[in-house]
Amino acid sequence: MKIRWFKQALPEVKDERLPGRLFVLEGPDGSGRTTQINQLVQWLERRGLAVRTCGLGRSELVGEELEQATHGTILTPLTRSLFYATDFYDQLLHTILPALRAGFIVLTDRYIYTLIARDLVRNADPEWARNLYGSALVPDVVFHLRVSARTLVQRNFEKNSTLDYWEAGMDLCLSDNMFDSFVKYQRLMNAQFMELSKEHHFEVVDANRRVGLIQADLRKKLASHLGIAP
Repeated sequence: MKIRWFKQALPEVKDERLPGRLFVLEGPDGSGRTTQINQLVQWLERRGLAVRTCGLGRSELVGEELEQATHGTILTPLTRSLFYATDFYDQLLHTILPALRAGFIVLTDRYIYTLIARDLVRNADPEWARNLYGSALVPDVVFHLRVSARTLVQRNFEKNSTLDYWEAGMDLCLSDNMFDSFVKYQRLMNAQFMELSKEHHFEVVDANRRVGLIQADLRKKLASHLGIAP
């Protein structure tokens, strides 16, 4: 792939072609991203393809500290944004780009779109939010796992028996009730993703369905982009 940046190239990276491919799965907690990526990795590797995965909060530089910080409730929106931006760019430079240079298929569990949507929901300046990730690499394709807010509530309760403070948007004071706040916040996030989808041409996947049906849909789409049999 020819390197394409959203706005400007990273100073550490010269113009070059990358033999690998970058695919993104976006979607809220409870959309099944991790399950779908794990199954896609197995499917691709059975076909002899080298795969690397990454995702938000996994950088060696700040991943552990970011996880600890988000377990609390004291981060300001700006601090949280800059924390995640540091995590993202560290992975871009030390995980994503090296894997693409080596010809790997990179599957990333969320990308800058979730981060931008979070910032916009918290009333960040749209130009600032986009400029913060202006040196991000443009992926080949973004698959957006779209799920209704009510379904997300059910899945999160089944998985964790509770709701996450940040994913419920409790810092925004949308409601004193976490359940109501979660539904309102996810609807706000979905509205932002609808706009981002138009802007960046996401391929939308109905993730309200069973795991197997979603996986079959993703394999078909991914196979088309890679030129392999589903």
